[in-house]
Amino acid sequence: MANVPNVMLNTDAVMPAIGLGTSVGNEPHEWPQCKPWIHSALQAGYRHLDTAYGYNTEQYVGEVVRESGIPRDELWITTKLPPHHMTRVAASLEESLNRSGFDYFDLYLMHWPITRRYDPKLVSPFLPQKDWNLLERPTFSEVWAEMEKLVETGKVKNIGVSNFSVKNLEILLKTAKIVPAVNQVELHPVLAQNDLLAYCKEKGIILTAYSPTGYAEVRENPEVKKIAKKHGVSSPPVTLAWHVQRGTSAVPKSANAERQKENLNLPKLDEEDMKILNSLDQGKRLCDYPGDDGTILGWTLEQLGW
Repeated sequence: MANVPNVMLNTDAVMPAIGLGTSVGNEPHEWPQCKPWIHSALQAGYRHLDTAYGYNTEQYVGEVVRESGIPRDELWITTKLPPHHMTRVAASLEESLNRSGFDYFDLYLMHWPITRRYDPKLVSPFLPQKDWNLLERPTFSEVWAEMEKLVETGKVKNIGVSNFSVKNLEILLKTAKIVPAVNQVELHPVLAQNDLLAYCKEKGIILTAYSPTGYAEVRENPEVKKIAKKHGVSSPPVTLAWHVQRGTSAVPKSANAERQKENLNLPKLDEEDMKILNSLDQGKRLCDYPGDDGTILGWTLEQLGW
C-alpha cells in the first residue's frame, strides 16, 4: 500500500493529499472509459477520488468503489456543483448522490463562481456555447449560503470552492458562516499562484491543484527532468512532491497504471530543488484560458479575478 501523505482541513477532517482526477471527455461514450483506470488507482493505493457533476463520472466512481470492496469510510470522495445548477443546490446534490449511489460526499465544491440558467438538457456544461445563459442571481455568496445548509444534513462532510481568486474569496468571506475547507484551482510550477496560496493559508483554506503536473510544459522542462533524475523518479512525482511540500494537495489524472503508482512515490525535495521549481513560475495557465469570445464559461478574466 502506498504511503500517501495527508492534509488537515479547517474542519479537522484528514484528506489524502494526492487524489485521482476523474474528468474525461464531453461525449457520453467516453464517460464509462474511466472505470478501468479508477480500479487500477485504487489498487495502487489511491484513497481520494475527485469527480464532478459536470464530468459525468459520478456514476462510474460509485460503481468502481462498490466493485472494489473497499469500505466507503476508507475513501475520500469529492464532487462539485456545476454552474448551471447554482439555482438548485440541494436538488443537484441529490442528483449527484443518486448518480453515485453514495449516502454522502466527503467534500462538495462549488465548481465555478459563475451562475448559469438551469438547463436539464445540458449534458456537458463546459462545452463552448453561443449563449452562456448567465444569471446575476443567485450570486456565488448566495449559493454558498445554500451549500452551508447541506453540512447540517450530513450528506456532505465538508464544503469548498473551485476556481476562486483572492478577489472572489474576499467577497465570499464577507457573508460566509463557514470558511471554505478547500479551493481547487489550476496550479503547477509555471502557475504557482503564490498570492492565492498565501491568502488561503492565512484563512485556513487548503489549495488543491488540478492539472498539477503541468502537462508536457513542466514534465519536459530540463530543470524538472534534472531533479527527477537526481531522485530516481520521473518528472510528475517531482511536481507532486513540490505541491505537498508547499502545503497543498493535488488531484492528478492518469489512466496509466504504472504512472499512477509513480505518482504516489514522492521524493523528498531539498531546499535547492524547491528553489529551482519555484523559479519556474510564469503565471501561465495551461488548462483554463479564454475561448473565442474572450471569456471562460461566459465570465471575463476580470470577473474571475485572474
